[in-house]
Amino acid sequence: MGKSKRRGRWIAGSLIAGVAVLGVGLYWFQPWKIWQDQSVREALPAARATPPAGSAPTGAATGPRTVARGSLISHEHTTSGTAAIIRLPDGSHTLRLEGLDTSNGPDLRVWLTDAPVKEGVAGWRVFDDGKYVSLGRLKGNKGDQNYEIPAGVNLSDYTSVTIWCDRFDVSFGAARLTAA
Repeated sequence: MGKSKRRGRWIAGSLIAGVAVLGVGLYWFQPWKIWQDQSVREALPAARATPPAGSAPTGAATGPRTVARGSLISHEHTTSGTAAIIRLPDGSHTLRLEGLDTSNGPDLRVWLTDAPVKEGVAGWRVFDDGKYVSLGRLKGNKGDQNYEIPAGVNLSDYTSVTIWCDRFDVSFGAARLTAA
């Protein structure tokens, strides 16, 4: 009876540990996101009522103007679409993702970076090596979306955009920004 009781406790302890490990693994990897798409359809934002500190609009407000643009390439996950930095009439800037199509995942962010965009596995992990600014969580893995660029950001310091998985330190996709 003693052996049977110990075996029962060992089995119960193993099951509890297994459930705990499974729970942590599910939380960490969030595998259900592979089958969940989040579509976003945002219009280009209107200019703010007051210009941000340190930015003075030049000339008449003629409408939004693209100052840099690039096509997204795939890294860890198949990714396509375009990224554009748009100057609004009030002098503020917005990063616009158009036609974005990538995988959903845990803890995805949109970053402006100074890293070069490299094809293939060589480009997956370079974006946190240098200078970057997070524009926030990815709003959706599909569609058109806007990310306000903080007024103090010197755009000449940043040459690329990445859809960055902060949980696993890997790029889902990235675009080299070229002056328009």
